[in-house]
Amino acid sequence: MDVLRDPLGNDDPPRQTVISIGNFDGVHIGHQAVLSHVVDRAQTAGTTAVAMTFDPHPIKLLRPNEAPRLVTTLDQRLALIERTGIQTTLVLPFTHRLARMEATEFVRDVLVDRLAVREVYIGKNFRFGADRRGDVALLKSMGQNLGFEAAAAPIVEAAGDVVSSTRVRQAITIGNAEEVAQLLGRWLFIDGRVLEGKRLGRTLGFPTLNIEVENEIEPNHGVYVTVVNIPSFDRSFAAVTNIGVRPTVYQNSVTTVESHLLDFTADVYQEKVRLFFLKRLREERAFSSTMQLMTQIRSDVEATREYFAVNPVEGLELILP
Repeated sequence: MDVLRDPLGNDDPPRQTVISIGNFDGVHIGHQAVLSHVVDRAQTAGTTAVAMTFDPHPIKLLRPNEAPRLVTTLDQRLALIERTGIQTTLVLPFTHRLARMEATEFVRDVLVDRLAVREVYIGKNFRFGADRRGDVALLKSMGQNLGFEAAAAPIVEAAGDVVSSTRVRQAITIGNAEEVAQLLGRWLFIDGRVLEGKRLGRTLGFPTLNIEVENEIEPNHGVYVTVVNIPSFDRSFAAVTNIGVRPTVYQNSVTTVESHLLDFTADVYQEKVRLFFLKRLREERAFSSTMQLMTQIRSDVEATREYFAVNPVEGLELILP
């Protein structure tokens, strides 16, 4: 997939394309549906399938205190968009100048003059242009006069409600890994680098990888059945992961992500890994002694082994870096 990061400047974007515009955070099953539709329409028309997204997220620039914590980094988002079959993604730098552009001006100057689009698809609730005045109705109206077609993206529901990035974030926040997987159409993953920690897990008999997370959002504090992919080993390993402040020992104010890999002891400090969340086992809680903590960790490890006895790592569909 071609990625153009200056499509309104020095880059030379494709013209006469079928395009979808959106933030696409998480690239959930609703996003996948519209992007796949764009791919199908482009194939029928014999042209290029294009996605247009923004960096940073518009709310981060306009109302930073209200900005959502994003499900995916930009690189993750682009890789997930590519999996849908999109051929070119335009990453528009979201600036105050772009934010002030009237919706009608955006349609004429960007979609028509710059890109000469054939068809445009956006989410029913997606808004663009100054004061968010641009919507599907505006695109349809202007398209009739300017020579392109426009339509709302198909609405996708799961468990009786519309799939959205907001709903995905809510499920992540409460640690519902199974619901997140249903909404994303994949296991939730986060990327991060392994740091050298205080080796507390090793002293307890359960060495852990201390992961410095790149993603803005991570599941709620608790203990999870997980898989850790380590590219240098070209393997994915069953793991039990704790997210929290380690209240029994340190009572940190900073959240840590620590994964104990089953039957794995090698040092992988400074390596970048991908951590997949499959199931929440329990909440994080303080124990009255390290002995009680060790007993609970043994129970968590046993529950994790039981999970993977039924769901072997090798049989899981994992999106690897």
